[in-house]
Amino acid sequence: MSKVWFVTGSSRGLGREFVEAALSRGDKVAATARNSATLKDLVAAHGDAVLPLDLDVTDRVAVFAGVRRAAEHFGRLDVVVNNAGYALVGAVEELAEQQLRNVLETNLFGALRVVQAALPYLRAQGSGHVIQISSMAGLFSAPLGGGYHASKWALEGLIDSLAQEVGPFGIKVTVVAPGGFATRRGGEKPDPLTDGDQAERNPIYDGIRERIAAFVDKSPGGDPAAAARALLTIVDAENPPLRVFFGPQGYQIVQKVYADRLQTWADWQELAVEAHGKAEHDLGPTEV
Repeated sequence: MSKVWFVTGSSRGLGREFVEAALSRGDKVAATARNSATLKDLVAAHGDAVLPLDLDVTDRVAVFAGVRRAAEHFGRLDVVVNNAGYALVGAVEELAEQQLRNVLETNLFGALRVVQAALPYLRAQGSGHVIQISSMAGLFSAPLGGGYHASKWALEGLIDSLAQEVGPFGIKVTVVAPGGFATRRGGEKPDPLTDGDQAERNPIYDGIRERIAAFVDKSPGGDPAAAARALLTIVDAENPPLRVFFGPQGYQIVQKVYADRLQTWADWQELAVEAHGKAEHDLGPTEV
């Protein structure tokens, strides 16, 4: 049975690959972009199976109108892919407050708007799957990414709560954390030090920039088409994962990051108990 998709950020990158993969197997897609003219070739190739929509996720009214139009046009929504987002690069000291507000407006509040607009339709159906495209940046931090990390860490918490809230209504939720993918023309992967919004540089951090650039240069870009095929597997799964990496790097990195966190908490647990003023065995239940 074919599915109906609603995908934000469909004009390029992974969003475009997701749309093409869904259409190629006979699904229907409401594909959104800030300029739907970038989707003309999809309409030419797939006709009525694709509904192109102008949509900026920072516009709440437009988001709700777009979701409503998609649901009314196709009669249902099965897969909602929150893909729109962008990077913010700069040391914390370099960030302008407005830059941070802007990235949160798209990466966090944009996702919130799409979810809030889609949930009434999914709940009425008693089914649906929300796919949140996050990032490895939502699970650990690196220098020069504080603003972007802030948006993705907040998104991780938001969507985790969402999954617990909507599961009883038959709605599935998956957070996808991609690594680097070759989504540019010519097979190049985006460069986190030059793409997205850039904070005004302070020369004192140039050494860090050089180290990050060297690391990025050594990291291979993944195949976007393979990511799209993987997403099809997830949306077809009877019991899809709440969290999944796209790419091998994420799991490798978080093993060390999380082990280090656990060890630090363990090393300071005695102080943690002292700070509470109670014996550890008197602290009560640990589950909500």
